[in-house]
Amino acid sequence: MSKPKHILVIRLSAMGDVAMTVPVLRAFSFQYPETKITVVSRPFFAPFFNGIPNVSFFGVDVKERHKGFIGLLRLFSDLRKLNIDAVADLHNVLRSKVVRTLFALSGKQVAATDKGRAEKKALTRLENKVFAPVKSMFQRHVETFEKIGFKISLENPMFLEKAKLSKEILEITGEKIQKWIGIAPFAQYESKVYPQDLMQNVLDGLAENNNHKIFLFGGGDAEIEKLNQLQNQHHNVIVVAGKLKFQEELDLISNLDLMLSMDSGNAHIAAMLGVKVITLWGATHPYAGFKPFNQPDDFCITADRQQYPLLPTSVYGNKKVEGYEDIMRSIKPNFILEKISAAI
Repeated sequence: MSKPKHILVIRLSAMGDVAMTVPVLRAFSFQYPETKITVVSRPFFAPFFNGIPNVSFFGVDVKERHKGFIGLLRLFSDLRKLNIDAVADLHNVLRSKVVRTLFALSGKQVAATDKGRAEKKALTRLENKVFAPVKSMFQRHVETFEKIGFKISLENPMFLEKAKLSKEILEITGEKIQKWIGIAPFAQYESKVYPQDLMQNVLDGLAENNNHKIFLFGGGDAEIEKLNQLQNQHHNVIVVAGKLKFQEELDLISNLDLMLSMDSGNAHIAAMLGVKVITLWGATHPYAGFKPFNQPDDFCITADRQQYPLLPTSVYGNKKVEGYEDIMRSIKPNFILEKISAAI
């Protein structure tokens, strides 16, 4: 059976999940330069895939044209015109299952990522916990491509060159003459967010060093208000949230020396761009397979399991456990500062 020449890759979902596909697709494009890939995702995420050879992007319109079951039939019809040979469903939810099934019924090879739900449940359950690392999402995606005949190595990853910063970005950042540190202090769920007073201590400690310039990332009015408080009149701390377009934000992140982030999308964006990422973990844990790409284990700073033995209590941070409200406070600001200092 001849190898597929054009693979459709489906991953809609959240920002971090889509960012985690990028290192796999980049490795694929260098190892199989004769094979074309079309990524189906939300239009907002298109910039993630810029600069990857042989990778095209198809923006799905979930609000109108591709909404509901009829919309999925339309999506299949639209994608079929691209002469797809095989489908790698890296999302594996109802919507993507419908599309890949339609391709399978039309005689195409299909494969889907096994998300390892049973192992993740064993890791996060409160009783009879199995505290052991499960397979990373990167490895799971690699296995999906193996099912359609492509072995991918993620060793010795290649990254795009740092982006050239536009005049508009430089007006906000200034020229790079210091160490540039990004901080993304927010996450979707509260159990994954480092308390603001402790983050203030971290930020104040970093800002004391005039060789640091610190950029604060976030989105939405409520987050920007908190970032302005964190900025705390420091001359070398800049709130970039709300000031840059998404592509400009990616360009800035690619020029950072280090990103400090929660277990959130910004961690995966920085990692896919080849930036060092230190992550803080509360209710969640890197063992669940979401450690940022190509980062050493000790860049993941986790809440204290001696004090909180039931950790991790959640894969995504969306579960609350009584008595575990202050888990993040077991991570000390000085420890984070030492880790950043050693890393840069």
